[in-house]
Amino acid sequence: MKKLLLAVGMIGFISACTTNAVTGRKGINVVSNAQIFPQSFAQYQEVLKSAQVETGTANAKLVQTVGERIKYAADKYYAEKGLSAQLDGYQWEFKLLKANEVNAWCMPGGKVAVYTGILPITKNTDGLAVVMGHEIGHALANHSAEQMSRQYVLGGIGSVVGSAAGNTSWGTAFEQYYPVVGQVGLLSYSRKMELDADVTGLYLMAMAGYNPNEAIPFWERMSAAGSGGTVEFLSTHPSDATRIAKIKEALPTAMAYYNASPYKGK
Repeated sequence: MKKLLLAVGMIGFISACTTNAVTGRKGINVVSNAQIFPQSFAQYQEVLKSAQVETGTANAKLVQTVGERIKYAADKYYAEKGLSAQLDGYQWEFKLLKANEVNAWCMPGGKVAVYTGILPITKNTDGLAVVMGHEIGHALANHSAEQMSRQYVLGGIGSVVGSAAGNTSWGTAFEQYYPVVGQVGLLSYSRKMELDADVTGLYLMAMAGYNPNEAIPFWERMSAAGSGGTVEFLSTHPSDATRIAKIKEALPTAMAYYNASPYKGK
């Protein structure tokens, strides 16, 4: 019986493997977007109710424009790959929140928040695109669902199969990772997921016509800002030599996307 359960568990585990359409990185996911997105959207609205949302300003419009261009680039890329179905259910929103925190995040399903405190470090439009591309990259790669799935894997393969078969436990898991408090959106990702989001974001910003060469200066500024104290964006987004090396490695491909972008120079 144990061997049978293990065999069934392995089948469920293999069927839960996913691939990032932009980078090719493989991960696991035993929860569907249909399960997690409604909770994400509800949490996002709760955050907006208690936050000071900046509207009508140049910065608010810039956040909206950068977000929409990256979204369009993703839509186009996925369509060209015949993978548009992977974007079903996404409901994109791009909000600028008045807060001193140096932070930005994107919840599952495309709910983005950028804090005004990070704008002095993004410095320019391309720097903002680095931040938003990275966070959108997490969402498109379903890193949140993967991280939660990993917690179930740690509990044993049988738990994975059980949670994949029923969704009652995912509501509790989601509330654990995304409480309606100041830490919303700050799910701690693994180093591999962070690097995956770096590259995904780099490629997407380039497709959207933003210069990917600005990624390295941005992360250097972010690292310098973090050296003087706690920076929320760095609490889940480590900036180190490994990150810079990975970005440099990905830059030639990113520049090819940038040079081919119809938005380049606009």
